Amino acid sequence: MSSLRMPQSFLRRLGAESGEAAFNYEIMEEQAATLGRMGRKAEAALAALEAHEGEDRTAVLKIACDAVWCFFVQREVMGLRDRAQIVADYQIPREVMVRLGVR
Repeated sequence: MSSLRMPQSFLRRLGAESGEAAFNYEIMEEQAATLGRMGRKAEAALAALEAHEGEDRTAVLKIACDAVWCFFVQREVMGLRDRAQIVADYQIPREVMVRLGVR
């Protein structure tokens, strides 16, 4: 998997702060990659929950709750605190939100 890097010409224009700017860019890059992984994991867990038929959904529900919780935490670390749109976009069921303590 390839990753995007800040163009070297941009770093040279930053002058003395280029080391700090490059470091901050790397941090943002890692946060974005982690957010993407957490989002995909939450999507997969929610799809498995939706596909699971039957009465004993406890294990599948726990996995979905854990994945959604991790996704929410990563978003909050990045300063993204609005959950309403994510709940709608990912179609997170009420049974998951209740287990997370979200109203």
